[in-house]
Amino acid sequence: MADTPEQSGDNPDSTPADFAGTTPRRKPKPEIEKIGNRKLKPATLMMGHGYDPVLSEGSLKPPIFLTSTFAFENAAAGKRHFEGITGKRPGGAEGLVYSRFNGPNQEICEDRLSVWEEAEEALVFSSGMSAIATVLLANVNQGDVVVHSGPLYAATETLINRVLGRFGVTFLDFPAGASREEVDTLLEKAKTMATGSGKVAIVYLESPANPTNALVDIEMVREARDAAFGADGPPIAMDNTFLGPLWQQPLKHGADISIYSLTKYVGGHSDLVAGGVMGSKAHLDPIRAMRNTIGTITDPNTAWMLLRSLETVELRMTRAGENAEKVCAFLRDHPKVEGLGYLGFLEEGSSQRDIYDRHCSGAGSTFSVFIKGGEEESFRFLDALKIAKLAVSLGGTETLASHPAAMTHLSVPDDRKAALGITDNLVRVSIGVEDADDLIADFMQALEQV
Repeated sequence: MADTPEQSGDNPDSTPADFAGTTPRRKPKPEIEKIGNRKLKPATLMMGHGYDPVLSEGSLKPPIFLTSTFAFENAAAGKRHFEGITGKRPGGAEGLVYSRFNGPNQEICEDRLSVWEEAEEALVFSSGMSAIATVLLANVNQGDVVVHSGPLYAATETLINRVLGRFGVTFLDFPAGASREEVDTLLEKAKTMATGSGKVAIVYLESPANPTNALVDIEMVREARDAAFGADGPPIAMDNTFLGPLWQQPLKHGADISIYSLTKYVGGHSDLVAGGVMGSKAHLDPIRAMRNTIGTITDPNTAWMLLRSLETVELRMTRAGENAEKVCAFLRDHPKVEGLGYLGFLEEGSSQRDIYDRHCSGAGSTFSVFIKGGEEESFRFLDALKIAKLAVSLGGTETLASHPAAMTHLSVPDDRKAALGITDNLVRVSIGVEDADDLIADFMQALEQV
């Protein structure tokens, strides 16, 4: 339950008069997470979980708490709080003190985010990349090795390779569809690479991969990690932006930390930038401490907008997924389409289909379409689109299309792009919630220009 300023005190007998010019002294109502033996679904909990209107003058929706700092009830309460923060008193600190650390809107949002993966805790950040950076900074030290799947979002690769590399951090990567033998070999190599007091600090996954849609076998990576390191192995963190939270939940399949660009499906309206992290308290405590230090928390207004978006995330993702299936059925048989990187059409009996069947509950609405030809033909297709917008990002209510090799992954060296399958004829598409037949008509006329 979000801990708002109104929660201090224990007076159960406050009256409406107490609200005039003073802070109400009421405890929050117990959360309703079950009715009888029925556990409420996430779509239901998104409407009120983590918030009690009584604590905010009866406001049906949480107000936006635009404040930089929070008042303590008394000096002793302030001392207790900072004793908890500094570790001088066991158990940590609860409540609110300063908006770089947390606030009511952020806490309510975190409570609701954690519902989707049944996570012990969640944290929100100012962007997906600030979430990723904070996770890495909280876990990686000088001389450490990062093991990751590939491809990754280009900015993530830049952060690991170029930025952390400046501080003596090295990395090894394996392709998203790697076998157990390949991952075992890589982990053993990583152990020998760690220099001095360095270690294998984190195993970082992105699945589906951006932009190829290749899947990583989370369960297999977990088994390989455990075999290589035992109980004290590095945490497995996974970027779940492409399918989360509806179609994939990595924490249930062996990941320790689940990472989101909340800008995408959760925000869902292309009008905010935010990030999120979910996992156990043990894994999130150092990430929270790093967030407090470097100030990568999201702002109250963005957290409030995310609360609005979480109420419809299941509806929006379901509609977008249904649309994508229809559009891909059209594209699959078009003579000017060389192939599709769409999870719904994975070959029966293939290793990728096996991963999909075990880890995913839906194919998503973001996919790759390979236009026959190269950059010129792909550009003609993109320039001819009338409904779909030529823009980066994904997961919004509108359909977007982009050219990764020339846009989001332009900074990736050509040989690495080739190895990862990021070709000049690859167009990434994120299907929105428009009418599916209208989208098919748009793709049809655009392909005629190729």
